Amino acid sequence: MTFEGTTEMRPKTAAAHESRPAAGSIAAALLPLMAVVVVAYLVTGIAMPVLPVYVHQGLGLGTFVVGLVAGTQFAATLISRLWAGRYADVHGSKRAVLAGLSFAGAAGAAYLGSAHVAGQPIASVTILIIGRALLGVMESFVITGALSWGVALAGPQHTGKVMSWVGTALYTAFAVGAPLGTGLYATYGFAAIGLATMLLPLATVGVVAPLRPIKPAAPLRPIKPASHVRPAFRDVVRAIWVPGVALALSGVGFAAIITFVPLLFVDRGWGQAWIPLTAFSAAFMVARVAFGHVPDRMGGVRVALCCMLIEAAGLALIWRASGSTAALVGVTLTGLGYSLVYPGLGVEAVRLAPPQSRGVAMGTYTAFLDLSLGLASPTLGWLADAGGLSLVFLVSGIVVAGTAVLGTLAVRWGWPLRRAAESQMSPTRART
Repeated sequence: MTFEGTTEMRPKTAAAHESRPAAGSIAAALLPLMAVVVVAYLVTGIAMPVLPVYVHQGLGLGTFVVGLVAGTQFAATLISRLWAGRYADVHGSKRAVLAGLSFAGAAGAAYLGSAHVAGQPIASVTILIIGRALLGVMESFVITGALSWGVALAGPQHTGKVMSWVGTALYTAFAVGAPLGTGLYATYGFAAIGLATMLLPLATVGVVAPLRPIKPAAPLRPIKPASHVRPAFRDVVRAIWVPGVALALSGVGFAAIITFVPLLFVDRGWGQAWIPLTAFSAAFMVARVAFGHVPDRMGGVRVALCCMLIEAAGLALIWRASGSTAALVGVTLTGLGYSLVYPGLGVEAVRLAPPQSRGVAMGTYTAFLDLSLGLASPTLGWLADAGGLSLVFLVSGIVVAGTAVLGTLAVRWGWPLRRAAESQMSPTRART
């Protein structure tokens, strides 16, 4: 995001603050933050292949309950996004990340409690749901804090790059955590997952504590005294709801992968549950590293819509797969496609958001994905109970493909976000 033509309207200090950092300095600044995200999200990664199997086979409960357990984390993340965004804006990104790590440690304690009463499935899954809710709050605080921190370090013109790199760190944790969690579960049981979930975040506090906090970026335009008042939440939602809804619909495919692909592989004897999750995460990371800069340069909306079509093709291939090879190709395509949807649409969301409320805007934008995952996981579980696991991937593929087609038509007819974004830029920029 560039603002050429507007520097004469800003104080010199603001112009200096927004000078573009070199790519190497951005990478060096973001490296500790990415390391924190990797370690923090190992606790999610180690549970991803284990939870569906633990609930379905270990506790003997159905696929709807599997979806309910998975969806609880996303629902809790949704509910806490605004809280996390406000907290990051008011208290700073560093304190938001530290708070998130504390919630993760509490989630690990709940996992241990669930394992302790595994002989009582209803009690065990109830405690497990509490732990998933705590982990959802962790995600809100860590991701919102990390994204706000990253944008403050790199500058808003590198928003897409920051989103891509933070996401790459997150999926690195997923890729590494999936086989690690499967090994822990097979050797020591679910209690080992709980212990790791409790200890890893607490150890990460020691990494975050020495990092220097960053003050919010200076406003992009001269500010009148009245503009120090933060925009109302409804104004932020009104600004970003279109990319948010598109993100939510694309997230149905993500819900299908992370919740039901492990069960599909175990059910059909196609290998360990971690294999497709690691394939998905690896494809995601490769695409983010190779093409993470593309939304900033070519336009986020068109990149996101193209990627949705690739995601839908991957889901369709999983639906029709008769063996593990075809299914893994489908999972890989889904990961490649889904990789740039979030930063692509996120570039548009940040452009539309008031500068002084970027933390709330990013939290609200991501909340659309949380809403999707919170609803989609149990709904897809119900579909699996009714029509089998393959139906999950057929329905999710149709939803993602339909979103891409509607979005493409909207672009051809005159995408409304561009005009809205220009109206929030300075008059000089709007004329260029």
